[in-house]
Amino acid sequence: MTEQHPLVFIHGSGDNGSVWRPQIEHFGPQWSFPLDLPGHGQRPDTVPVETTVQGYAQAVQSIVTEELQRQKPIFIGHSLGGAIALTLALDYPNDVSGIVLVGTGARLRILPAILAEARDDPKQARLNLSHLAMSPTVAPTVAQAILQEQSPRDAHMLYRDLAACNAFESMSRLYEISMPTLIICGMDDRLTPVKYSEYLHKNIHNSTLLILSDAGHYVMREQPQAVNRGITEWLAASFPPSTH
Repeated sequence: MTEQHPLVFIHGSGDNGSVWRPQIEHFGPQWSFPLDLPGHGQRPDTVPVETTVQGYAQAVQSIVTEELQRQKPIFIGHSLGGAIALTLALDYPNDVSGIVLVGTGARLRILPAILAEARDDPKQARLNLSHLAMSPTVAPTVAQAILQEQSPRDAHMLYRDLAACNAFESMSRLYEISMPTLIICGMDDRLTPVKYSEYLHKNIHNSTLLILSDAGHYVMREQPQAVNRGITEWLAASFPPSTH
């Protein structure tokens, strides 16, 4: 199953590939690949100062084909990463086997106050967003762990990432997506509310919706076992092993 379809994980705004640690541990490093977007984590910055979701999608496509040399992966994206996965499905449909959209939407408008704080005081913005992102039922140590995993350079990319989200819109094109799609959202997500995922599910024909309780925007860290189980079951149903 995963041997035929590598799993490529794309992080959200101001994060890096380490945010997917519980998923990589579950699925194994041989067929799961957590990417750092340009300017995040360990990856040098190779995109314009003001980039777009489309620009990030082109960078991811280049990383996958030239660096990883993997074909027809399943892209698993969180928030901004979900917007990138949607864009890859729309712009490179022949190169994508399926997508998993985690805490994201077809449009990702950002409050002007959040954008301004990310530009002027990225450290404080990152702290405030980490509180907004978590379900009140989840231990504070989860948010603390995610903040610790972010590198100092990620903070400088937060505004660029959020600005790219703010300009993103794919609502009018969702009908074009026919590949298997899994949509995951935390019931307590205040940044990309459940209605965003419900809209995706309604407008993407071949989609499955999984809403998890006691989880907010970082559902894959707040409820990692449930997310891993949901992805595993979806993979088994959507990509059954071929028989010879």
